Amino acid sequence: MTRIIAIANQKGGVGKTTTTVNLGAALAHSGQRVLLVDLDPQGNLTAAVGHQPSDDQTVAAALLNIKVRLPTVAVEEKGKILFDVAPTTAALAAAEAALGVRIGRELRLRDQLMAVANEYHFILIDTPPSLGLLTINALVAAEEVIVPTEARYFSLQGLELLKARIEEVQYLNPKLQLRGILLSKFDRRLREEKAVATYLRDEWGETVFRTEIRTNSKILEASSAGLTVFAYAQVRKAAQMYRRLAQEIIALG
Repeated sequence: MTRIIAIANQKGGVGKTTTTVNLGAALAHSGQRVLLVDLDPQGNLTAAVGHQPSDDQTVAAALLNIKVRLPTVAVEEKGKILFDVAPTTAALAAAEAALGVRIGRELRLRDQLMAVANEYHFILIDTPPSLGLLTINALVAAEEVIVPTEARYFSLQGLELLKARIEEVQYLNPKLQLRGILLSKFDRRLREEKAVATYLRDEWGETVFRTEIRTNSKILEASSAGLTVFAYAQVRKAAQMYRRLAQEIIALG
């Protein structure tokens, strides 16, 4: 059975794309067939895997035209296929505006993913830093949501807003559930971050993943180089964190 997971948080800079890419790689290394969907017009996920698509071979084209199959490209690591990516470009921003007047606008991504779902064990959707129509498409298409968040007090309100949006989307997608909150870019040396982490675990309990993604400059270097942490030199600790996260998620299935 395919598990479709939206990686969502309306706040930018919390590590959604990094989480999507490296979690996808960790799942692939554990033997899972994985598709990553870039649903952010900034195209950071597409860039992070070193791909430069043309506008007619992107998620945008598939959302606007139901007769166009969702385009995917295979991403290799050390000569072997690691996972597939449904890429995007800045044209997705215009596509989001155009979707606003289309019939079934909230269901376009769901229908596209249903056509390819049997090919994968996991589909991970990287969402934009907003709660607009693209994010709604991701939440309607998914059955699970993972929320990467910084351990900062100003991030807590965003969690409540996203929870409220998930509850609204359940009207269209009753199967949708908040699968977990991921402490991302976490620095235990900082008093505020330790306090917020404790608060999150007290308030949200087991919804907060045991695995924490600690702050690590090498993770950003890997993304800038178009590589996962598994293919980039000297990031063994980071790779171990994502492996642990992948195992937690697999166990929750």
